[in-house]
Parts: sequence; C-alpha cells; structure tokens
Amino acid sequence: VRIHRVRSCSSIRFIKSKYVCVFDKSALKFSHQQRLFRTSAVSCGQIVQFKLSDIGEGITEVTVKEWYIKEGDSVSQFDSICEVQSDKASVTITSRYDGVIRKLHYSIDEIAFVGKPLVDIEIDASKGVASEEDVVETPPMSHEEHTHQEIKGHKTLATPAVRRLAMENNIKLSEVVGTGKDNRILKEDILNYLAKQTGAILPPSPKAEIVPPFRKTEAVPAAPKDKARKIPVPVSRPIVFSGKDKTEPVTGFQKAMVKTMSAALKIPHFGYCDEIDLTQLVQLREELKPLAEIRGVKLSFMPFFIKAASLGLLQYPILNASLDENCQNVTYKASHNIGVAMDTEQGLIVPNVKSVQVCSVFDIAVELNRLQSLGSAGQLGTSDLTGGTFTLSNIGTIGGTYAKAVILPPEVAIGALGKIQVLPRFNGNGEVFKAKIMNVSWSADHRIIDGATMARFSNLWKSYLENPASMLLDLK
Repeated sequence: VRIHRVRSCSSIRFIKSKYVCVFDKSALKFSHQQRLFRTSAVSCGQIVQFKLSDIGEGITEVTVKEWYIKEGDSVSQFDSICEVQSDKASVTITSRYDGVIRKLHYSIDEIAFVGKPLVDIEIDASKGVASEEDVVETPPMSHEEHTHQEIKGHKTLATPAVRRLAMENNIKLSEVVGTGKDNRILKEDILNYLAKQTGAILPPSPKAEIVPPFRKTEAVPAAPKDKARKIPVPVSRPIVFSGKDKTEPVTGFQKAMVKTMSAALKIPHFGYCDEIDLTQLVQLREELKPLAEIRGVKLSFMPFFIKAASLGLLQYPILNASLDENCQNVTYKASHNIGVAMDTEQGLIVPNVKSVQVCSVFDIAVELNRLQSLGSAGQLGTSDLTGGTFTLSNIGTIGGTYAKAVILPPEVAIGALGKIQVLPRFNGNGEVFKAKIMNVSWSADHRIIDGATMARFSNLWKSYLENPASMLLDLK
C-alpha cells in the first residue's frame, strides 16, 4: 500500500473495508511531520433517534408512565417501548426498528414532547433498515403502512403480536376486516385472510368456555346487606410529614379536568332533583344477575340507568345535543354516547358507551365491564374517552345522596346518582313498606334547555326505572 504525504489529517475515511490494513507504528512516517495512526474497532451500528410522533387529538406533550425497556436491551419491531399518558388517553409506543437501546431521553413521570427524541436505537447499518433521514428523525407514517405506534382506540386496532404476524406475512392491516370489539383485528382474522389468499383450510378456532364465577356454598349463607352496615375503610398509605411544601405540575387526566371545568364555568347551569323508587328494579337485577354471571359479565344497576336514559333521549333529543361556541347553532347528535364518570388512581375519567340507542342492557353491561377494567389499569384509549353526548355520574358508589354535577362541554346535560337507601314509604293502600330509594340530581345548560324539558325527561327516565317491564315496549 502506497501512502502519500497527507496535508490535512482531520478526518480519514476508508471507503471499502477490504483496503484497511494493520500497520506497525514505525512504518508510518512523513518527511515534514511524524504522525502515528492507531487502529480502533469501528462499530457497524447506526444510531437512530426515535422521535415521538404526533398521536393526534392536538396532543403536544405526554407524561412517560412506564418504560418496558432499559439501556442495553435488544428490541424488535413492534416491541413495546413505553407507555405514555396525555390529558386524553394512555398510549403504548412500540419500536420501528430491530436494534439495541442506547439511550432513554426521559425518566418516569417526565414530560415528553411530540417531535423530540424518545429513545436512541442502534441498528445494523448493513441491513439498510433506516434511510439517511431516519438517523435524524423518524419519517412520518403513511396510512397504508403498519402502525408502529399502537394508539388504543385508533381505527386500526390490533395487538403488537397480531401486527408482527401481519408484517411477517406481508399483510396490510388496512386490508383485513376485524371481527373483534370495535373492529379490532384478531389473530384469527389474519389467519383467515391468509387462508383466502393461499386456499388453505384452517380448523375452526375453539371458543373460550365461559366459566361462571365461584359461588358460595349454601352451608354458609351470606349476611343480608341490610344488616351488614358498611364502614368506611381509610386508605392504607404511609403518612410522611416532611415539614416542607410540595409543588407538582398538573399533568395527565388532572390537566384535562382543569381545562374542561374551566370551560364549564361559561355555561349557565340549573339543577333539578328527584327521588326514584328502585324496589322493582332491585328485584329484577337479583333475578338477572346469576344469568349474567354465567355469561361472564357483572351486572350492576348502571346498564339499566344508561338504557333508560337513552330511551328518554329519544323523546327529548335536545338533551343529546351540543351548542357551538358562538351560541348560534345546535347540533342534535345521532348516537347516544353516554359517558360514565369513573374514579381511578389517575383521577376522574369519563369514558362513554357508544351507540346506546342500539344496544341491549346486556350489551351495555359487557361494555361497562371492559371500560372499568381498562380504567382500573389506566389503559383507556382516545376513542373511549372522546365523543360523549350525555353523562351519568354514579357518586352513590362512594357515598352521598345529592351532588351538584358540572356539565362536560360540549354536552348540555349531566345526571348525578346518589346511593340506594332503604327508606319507609307508603303504598297505594296507605301501608308503610321498605322502599329502595335513590336520589338523582340533574344539571342542564340553561341557554337551550328549560326546566320543564328537564323535568319531563326526568319523569320519563324515572318511570322506566320504577317499572322496568315498561322498557320492553321501547327496546330496540
């Protein structure tokens, strides 16, 4: 190998690795200046800054809630990297590349910004996975590509395992019809799609057997609920007195509540209260509860409250409407997306059951079970938390009989339900009996809803619940 005089040695680049040789230091000498070249192992990896892409809904920042990887871990495409939480939903971020995690740009509970690096991933440059632009930033994803950031509640719903299966078989998720809840794409959907393409015959997938929950034996009867008085149990948290003030930023769902309630102050509220005799409904639920348990569903009173509200909204659609910012137009919503306020560790959240007007009581119970499970795990998606048209808040599960509910814009009405109490009441013959009484407190937007409309709706809702059989005439 001939070496000519080098005037500038700030950077030396070997184009092809086959010309790189190991020299003895004493052999590398120049006439004007002696320079020593030291050989070093050059990594063939390429560092890619994986940036947080736009996750929609106008979200510009999120809170990192959990890392599923650490520096030095190897990841593959579609592997979960972390879970982030915005003021609207929780989102699981998955990897675009196969490689090794070299740097985490954020710690737990830190704020990550859209468009900023989330992690640095070292990929194998020889495989040509990333283009020249990928080294600087993550390119935007087209709608026809597989989604590498799994957004719960997006139009294309699928788990990372299903996405991996689709990628390995070169299947576009947009071409597969999902048969799961909310058109979620299941593993069976991918296999059926493959079968149609190849002509293969797949065995039918076994259906999961519904196992009813364990029931108590008759030898040990449960104590009557009337006699067993509930005593509030304090939250078992260690109490630490630091003696110093503590300041924390407003983040996550709490930040959304600040924004929503600030907008709610612009709405002139008016209230309307009444009491409901749920004696017949309590009896009906006790009869249907075992049947629901056999199907693997917990049946509470809430599905009946929601369905009765939907039947009432068919008669009074103004309560299922929205008013524009300039108060010039009223939009009557076609779907009854009834929200249910939930108390979670992340704060108050209000997911909603979609299209209640075409759902049965059992359908509503199934959806409520799903929403409650996701809410407890902090995994509710954007579609679950947006699009509500009417809201019910069951404050009675915690305690209290009355509440002054605050409207959630752009909705125009909300109801707060108290706890069910056993109180003395008179029947038609003037005899005293034990009645199951629940109080309801309605709040409505007085700009477009008058008191008479709210009272008539409440009376209709009340009649459905006091005489549950009457709902059969109007059920769709």
